[in-house]
Amino acid sequence: MTKFAVFARSFVMPLTVAPLVLAAGAAQAAGPSLASHRAVYELTLLSSKGDKAPNTARGRIAFDFSGNACDGYTQNFRQMTELQPPEGPARLSDMRTATFEDASARNFRFKVESKVDNRGVEQIDGAASKSGDGALSVRLVRPQPSRLDLDQDVVFPTEHIVRIIEAAKAGQKMLALKAFDGSDTGRKVFQTLTIIGKETSALPSEKAAQAAQLKNLKRWPVTISYFEEDKKDNAPNYVLSFDLYENGVSRALKLDYGDFVLAGEMKQLEFLPAKPCKK
Repeated sequence: MTKFAVFARSFVMPLTVAPLVLAAGAAQAAGPSLASHRAVYELTLLSSKGDKAPNTARGRIAFDFSGNACDGYTQNFRQMTELQPPEGPARLSDMRTATFEDASARNFRFKVESKVDNRGVEQIDGAASKSGDGALSVRLVRPQPSRLDLDQDVVFPTEHIVRIIEAAKAGQKMLALKAFDGSDTGRKVFQTLTIIGKETSALPSEKAAQAAQLKNLKRWPVTISYFEEDKKDNAPNYVLSFDLYENGVSRALKLDYGDFVLAGEMKQLEFLPAKPCKK
């Protein structure tokens, strides 16, 4: 999959965003309460460097997140980005993902579809599960039916966000986790390093982020670097930065792909009706 096809992963994942892997359901319910919401971010080119970096860029991310700590979490994500390379016509990348992560953070269903210039559709469709000892097993339907065992002690996207929020509340500044989200052929586990900044209460610049539901909530600047497991000593594949609220909402996105960086400004935010746990 080309760099033009792979611009971001589910991050509210963060924006990357399921309960912690704990033994008891009651303990899981005590974790962060994640808000069901829809958010739209406008993408612009923040910086670029090198001969192959785009001259201009624009796009949009639409993110839909819902669920609770009893029934699990559903995410739908779409990113469309138009890049103008130094030579030739502009290129349009369109990526869509749909995932479900159960309340135990042990089962994960994912579908990813990406295309460039409205052709050459690439699809990833599969499911992942963790055994009692934490070993990760993946079953792929697309691009080719297959089954593989990948690693142990791996987190899924929502679980990843919950772990970051827990770490931030505990005053931790760094968190290293192995993560799987089904992207990049559905066969890769990434080593991630999260740097958590000092809690901030400054008024956000975006009008959408000034919503009443976000007032008085804790939030932290967060940076997540993604490395291929066998290339941990190299530069990260990409880096995601954002302000993370304690309810899982993110603002002030920055997507760093090495030779160019996209900024994501929150333009719309809608909170969805909460579905209380019935267990």
